[in-house]
Amino acid sequence: MDTQQQNMGTPQIHGFFKQLEDFFDTYLHKKAPFHLPPKAKEWIVKYGPWIVLILIILTVPVILAVFSLSAILVPFAATYAPARFSALSLIGGLFSLITLVMEAAALPGLFKRTKKGWHLVYYAVLVGAVGQLLEGNIISLIINVVISMYFLFEKKEYYK
Repeated sequence: MDTQQQNMGTPQIHGFFKQLEDFFDTYLHKKAPFHLPPKAKEWIVKYGPWIVLILIILTVPVILAVFSLSAILVPFAATYAPARFSALSLIGGLFSLITLVMEAAALPGLFKRTKKGWHLVYYAVLVGAVGQLLEGNIISLIINVVISMYFLFEKKEYYK
């Protein structure tokens, strides 16, 4: 397969993510009923990466424990719980792990205030949303996406 055939879907995917980003920018930033004060935005941009770093350090053992516990309980789940529950907990753990890795990869860009760092956090929120959707946590999905995207788009202008 040549590179032209491999890249056929790339513009469509990029266009979809651009439309999604424009949607969030319009409704959670430009048309938002209130905005954070500039000092609050600056504080979030300055100290946010440090908070993310601390949360990553605290989250790694939890995710590892979830995977370990899931591996131990999977044989018993077939007997005592529906198989769907076991699969959903593993899927949720996998998406949490992917989100964690993406946030860790975004840290250098967040400290340098680059657009690339901002975009990695944006994509991490989307990956987390897909995980919540697959688990069936619709209310949690809506709340997390709206709050996360609001804060992301409020501070977007600080990343170049």
